[in-house]
Amino acid sequence: MDLSTYIRDIPNFPKSGVVFKDITPLLKDPKALTLATESLLDFITDAKVDKVVGVDSRGFIFAPLLAQKIGAGFVPVRKSGKLPFDTLSESYDLEYGAETLHIHSDAIEKGDKVLVHDDVLATGGTAKAVCQLVERLGGEVVQCNFLIQLTFLNGADKLKGYPIRSLLQY
Repeated sequence: MDLSTYIRDIPNFPKSGVVFKDITPLLKDPKALTLATESLLDFITDAKVDKVVGVDSRGFIFAPLLAQKIGAGFVPVRKSGKLPFDTLSESYDLEYGAETLHIHSDAIEKGDKVLVHDDVLATGGTAKAVCQLVERLGGEVVQCNFLIQLTFLNGADKLKGYPIRSLLQY
């Protein structure tokens, strides 16, 4: 099964000039969803993972599934104003603006091995900010997993030193 056939391009979203990679066709097909989840699980190395961090909002789809399958905890990283407890924040630039992400101050314990998951690696700003949050809390990022990598945006350059895996590359 070719998972790329389940990714829909939406031109000029969320702003003019951006081609949004819509994963909802993949999510609504049970076989594609299962294959994507199993393929993402295959990326996880033999390294022990204590927490899987999912990035707001589409990273929340696969990250809890991965965490459950490998016996790890799930940690949400959210946009401003969405987490109810004390948080740490990190601001960053993305391909169409700027954003700030937050993580609960008690979400990662010193020495935790962390897998970071998001749906798309674009310019790398989001993933880098998440890795910085994890490290500020004393965690160690063992891998960054993505459903899609937009290689032409060179986001992997911002993640040098972190193992990166992605199912689909554009």
